[in-house]
Amino acid sequence: MKKLQLKHISSSVAASIKAIDVPALLDREGIEPQAINQVNWPDTFPYAPQVTFRMAYTDEALLLHYVVKEESVRSVAGQDNGPVWEDSCVEFFSVPAADGVYYNMECNCTGRLLVGAGASREGRQRASQEVLDRVDRWSSLGEGDMEERPAPAEWQVALVIPYSTYFLHQIQTLQGATIRANFYKCGDKLKTPHFLSWNPIQFHKPNFHLPEFFGEVKF
Repeated sequence: MKKLQLKHISSSVAASIKAIDVPALLDREGIEPQAINQVNWPDTFPYAPQVTFRMAYTDEALLLHYVVKEESVRSVAGQDNGPVWEDSCVEFFSVPAADGVYYNMECNCTGRLLVGAGASREGRQRASQEVLDRVDRWSSLGEGDMEERPAPAEWQVALVIPYSTYFLHQIQTLQGATIRANFYKCGDKLKTPHFLSWNPIQFHKPNFHLPEFFGEVKF
């Protein structure tokens, strides 16, 4: 099981931080990139784009930054809580409390966001648009939809995720906590579909909704 120790960034440094400023802030704080490079189903989905993430936290929010290099990009989900996993998509799944409820926070390459919660893959509850609007987002590709096209050398997404995004819980802080989590890169309907993870998944077909294969993130 992989383990990640997150750095706390004080409010004086990260006051009113915007997503567009997250990459530079993480640079200044010396936050090292982590690879999303586990090819869990090499016989059927061998393609592995280059993907890293960096993460830190403040008293109010999680700071998350992805960097992706892939053959093509696609963004046609159309709106928040749409099928972003079918696009060029990066994802963060986590279990923030002891009740076993996990959240999937999925963002496509132009910042369309999906957030769901539940104890299993079935019957998940989607976050309201009010909750989603509180998540500040930045994409190096800009906003809006686009059909699949050859990718630039690199694209990035940054998110500022307030703790209220865990909308089924009342989380004021995660400082001192250890939660289970995994990070993913997928593109279900790209020309070359792929399903990468940070912590390995031992299952017979692509499935990210398996908390038993989450790693540990320490705050």
